[in-house]
Amino acid sequence: MSEDNPSIMSHVSIGTNNLDVSIAFYDKVLMVLGCKQLHAFPGAVAYGKQFPEFWVHKAIDGKQATVGNGTHFGFLAPSREAVDEFHRVALESGATCDGPPGPRPLYGEPYYGAFVTDPDGHKIEAAHWDESLM
Repeated sequence: MSEDNPSIMSHVSIGTNNLDVSIAFYDKVLMVLGCKQLHAFPGAVAYGKQFPEFWVHKAIDGKQATVGNGTHFGFLAPSREAVDEFHRVALESGATCDGPPGPRPLYGEPYYGAFVTDPDGHKIEAAHWDESLM
């Protein structure tokens, strides 16, 4: 990984009870944000741009995967248009809306984002931060 990578995270993982549905969903939704499937193993896939940052997998302990209340995953979008497209594709792919695309002044003038719940119930967000508005 490059020294100039601004991320503070190595990766995050979410559980699914239907891996095929999750793969179909995230293949479409994350492609809008410039991400792709980088690794696939039995029971797990990893997405990212350069390295695997977001994993979707069956629960490791063999039990039902559950959703964390209060947990959500935010993805960076390269533009406001990408946020809009993320939201549209997510809804077409089985997500439910948790907040339509738009500015959220409470989050700061540069913020523009959208929120959805994926087919397993995980809350996800795409956000664009327009530094020219700072």
